[in-house]
Amino acid sequence: MSNPIDEGGSRRSVAVVGSGPAGCYLAQFVRKAAPDVEIVVFDRLPVPYGLVRYGVAADHQGTKAVTRQFDRQFEREDVVFAGNIEIGRDLSLEELRSRFDVVVLATGLYEDRPLGFAGDDHPSIYGAGKVTRLLNAHPGEAARSVHLGGSCVIVGNGNVAIDVLRLLVRPESGFVDTDIDDEARAHLVSAPLRHVDIVGRSPAGSARFDTSLIREFQAIEGVRFEVRDLDDADGGSEGANGKLEALRQLSAQSGAQDATVTVTFHFGWAPLGVNLEGDTLRGIRFGGSDGKGGRLELEADSVITAIGFKPRQAVSGDQGFALPDVADPETGRIEAGLYCTGWFRRGPTGTIPENRNDARSVAAAVVAELATSAEAAKGGFARLPDAVIGKAISFEGWQAIDAFEKTAAPPNRRRRKIREHEKLVEIALKQRLDLPEGG
Repeated sequence: MSNPIDEGGSRRSVAVVGSGPAGCYLAQFVRKAAPDVEIVVFDRLPVPYGLVRYGVAADHQGTKAVTRQFDRQFEREDVVFAGNIEIGRDLSLEELRSRFDVVVLATGLYEDRPLGFAGDDHPSIYGAGKVTRLLNAHPGEAARSVHLGGSCVIVGNGNVAIDVLRLLVRPESGFVDTDIDDEARAHLVSAPLRHVDIVGRSPAGSARFDTSLIREFQAIEGVRFEVRDLDDADGGSEGANGKLEALRQLSAQSGAQDATVTVTFHFGWAPLGVNLEGDTLRGIRFGGSDGKGGRLELEADSVITAIGFKPRQAVSGDQGFALPDVADPETGRIEAGLYCTGWFRRGPTGTIPENRNDARSVAAAVVAELATSAEAAKGGFARLPDAVIGKAISFEGWQAIDAFEKTAAPPNRRRRKIREHEKLVEIALKQRLDLPEGG
């Protein structure tokens, strides 16, 4: 990069809003291309890593290990973490843009997409994102806020739906060396859970799940699996045939006499509505999709929706962000000095590695704009209001939280996550107070 400072000698600056994989990859690529630019990654929570910490299933620790490479940029590559700062509440987007030369929105998609019919807001209908955050001890989810009962229907057949199913039916012994929130999971399955139906709109061969996730179920004991609506006509491609074969193998091996829970897969059904008895949820209705015809009615004490996500809605005093429909599809540019990346730009599609590719192209556009800017540098983090700077939790604060959680881990767990936002801040601030004078 040829223009890291302005004519007055000030560094140019980039603010990244959101410290999940999209935001961290963006910071990584900008730093590689522009070693002298100030980069600050903001998050509304006191802890970094967003989706990885709170959205990836607790029993997939290999996926969560991506944070190690993000650690390095905060520790060694002069990228600043500023947690506990909510853009839109603590600081408006306009104020942030007035202090940084470029702002990149990487806040992801937080809220579960509703089913889209009357009654889809019933208190016994929960989003898969909510359930996953609950089991990952997200500060926004109370540990006992979901009540599944003895029978549950999961709507959707993508990877998120499969992850939720696995987290519900896997026995306690299957969570060794994970960071599952034990209190939340014990409450979820306390009814106890006896039957789970998982229903997707697509035929089995074109279902959105990865075949490897279905094969994981073969190692889970105490569960009987049933598969309905399989049709050889759904095959054809190597991927489709692999899904059909994995489902058949799962069903064939599931005659366990000691099964405590039964899981039934259904394919080719679209949700139509819920069945209520007074105010109590009793079941959910489906109609055949893609001209299949017919009806399917399932009893249920609860429903979990896994049909996608949408931006977090603004709350009182919070401006929130609307999903941009004017962003350049290649660069994520909304307007001069403002970009977006990750799910916030593309919608809820793609894996963590795909976010990396997305961030690379957006970072290239950001660096190009910085290199050609004739405007004076805006000053970056140091020019933010004192109240905002004082409220920010640094990466050292996160390291104190990280150490605390690992030390507090119960037997056979990697950590005991702190759920309470205030407690997280308290631990981080204690680290700040414990620093030696001049540190």
